[in-house]
Amino acid sequence: MQLPTVDYKAPDAAAQFVESLRNTGFGVLKNHPIPQSLVESIYKNWQDFFNSEQKQDFLFSKDTQDGYFPPSVSEVAKGFTIKDIKEYFHVYPKGRVPAQLEADVREYYRLASEFAGTLLSWVQAEAPADVRAKFSIDLKDMIADSEQTLLRILHYPPMTGDEEPGAIRAAAHGDINLLTVLPASNEPGLQVQKTDGGWLDVPCDFGSLIINIGDMLQEASGGYFPSTIHRVINPTGKASTKSRISLPLFLHPHPDVVLSERYTADSYLQERLRELGVK
Repeated sequence: MQLPTVDYKAPDAAAQFVESLRNTGFGVLKNHPIPQSLVESIYKNWQDFFNSEQKQDFLFSKDTQDGYFPPSVSEVAKGFTIKDIKEYFHVYPKGRVPAQLEADVREYYRLASEFAGTLLSWVQAEAPADVRAKFSIDLKDMIADSEQTLLRILHYPPMTGDEEPGAIRAAAHGDINLLTVLPASNEPGLQVQKTDGGWLDVPCDFGSLIINIGDMLQEASGGYFPSTIHRVINPTGKASTKSRISLPLFLHPHPDVVLSERYTADSYLQERLRELGVK
């Protein structure tokens, strides 16, 4: 079984994409409107940043959750006790960004957020009427101009052989948000869990865009759209000497958006951040 790749320009792209989301929790798009040259520039320039000591000048703020998160404070996935092997930088609309990196990353944030509105419209249009009725407002309006949407620039460093036993680049987890938009990484390793518990490699065709469902969309849809467990495995052989850069945009609604009878977007987010130990 392979994850299908959907041509964004195909006349039935919306139906194909949402069917893939529904069946696997993931959708893979080609011929999408986000320029590959912009993604490549971000990968290269942020690799230089992570290789430099400048990152120490941008240590994260626990209050605002923006800035640089070193490996020593990397996330522990829900249900695990060992930290992931990664470092990352959080970009919010009003957050800090190194001056030499700001133009590209702000442009990517804008383009990917706009495109995400289209994808959420597809999800809503293709959902059954009883599922659409659960949404308190249109899905695209949940994220319109949201200052909670988070761009994370992730750096998975080369393997050293000194890693903590059992540690991997990103342990199995689900995302908190509505949808995650992710350009294919510069290195493979992303896997999605199948319904039988096995793992499926997510295509790493440079130029593809990978979208997965987060827990908030699962909550808002009453479980119709399943949040999918995924992970990033450690490379072996020659690949273990290479860094991996990843650029997920986590689509977060405005805090007061009602997801369900149980949660607003804010109450859901705060609960999950406490579980992750970052609040």
